Amino acid sequence: MKKKIAFFDSGIGGLTVLHKALHQFPEEQFLYYADTLHVPYGTKSADEVRGHIFNCVEAIVQEKVQAIVIACNTATSLAVKDLRAKYDIPVIGMEPAVKPAVEMNRKSGKRVLVFATALTLSQKKYNELVSRVDDHHSVDSIPLPELVEWCEQLDFDPQKIAAYFRLKLADLDLDSYGTVVLGCTHYPFYTSILRSVLPDHIQIIDGSTGTVNRVKQLLGLGNQTGANTEQQITFLSSSGCTQDLENMSIALRYLELQHSL
Repeated sequence: MKKKIAFFDSGIGGLTVLHKALHQFPEEQFLYYADTLHVPYGTKSADEVRGHIFNCVEAIVQEKVQAIVIACNTATSLAVKDLRAKYDIPVIGMEPAVKPAVEMNRKSGKRVLVFATALTLSQKKYNELVSRVDDHHSVDSIPLPELVEWCEQLDFDPQKIAAYFRLKLADLDLDSYGTVVLGCTHYPFYTSILRSVLPDHIQIIDGSTGTVNRVKQLLGLGNQTGANTEQQITFLSSSGCTQDLENMSIALRYLELQHSL
């Protein structure tokens, strides 16, 4: 029997995680819920965001899903522990891929640069993660709030975004870095543009692979083959706005186009 797996984010960023799951589990059913009434989360207070998260997850649970992926680093930091305590289905969170990035650079001695929202970077969960794995104090971080707003507007203008990355990176010695971690699920929409700006030796990673592997483990999903289609996906949003649902479909097709290049 097909599993129905929900993905939740403040907006369309979590589609980057759903996209990976679609390719790994083409036989399953998916629900994608975006809190478009309250996006972006990264500029709001923790208490305000926590309230929005719980309201949305309660709506998702009514859809009789077998698991919920909190496809948002900020939401995971703020609420995943309490959500797991409240619900009796698997609740899988996101975590910036700091640990694998540090391991990747251990031999080379290169530094790690984390891009995330200001709210994620300010949370105890993130700072404890860095303290636990960054034994050589090699991790730096930069908030990139504008990327979330542009992503929600479906603004993927390569010249504009490349200029933005160059501005944010201008004061850094990029030769000293080995890996950039995309610590917000919106940011992988811009991987190809970022790649054109960074030196070739810098790798770009995010946390979606680990999250999708955790879904596979918790739900006991085997290896699957087949083509994924939008017919597998139910799009929902807190606004109920038809345009928001259409934007999700457009954004997912954009990711699929980037994947095929």
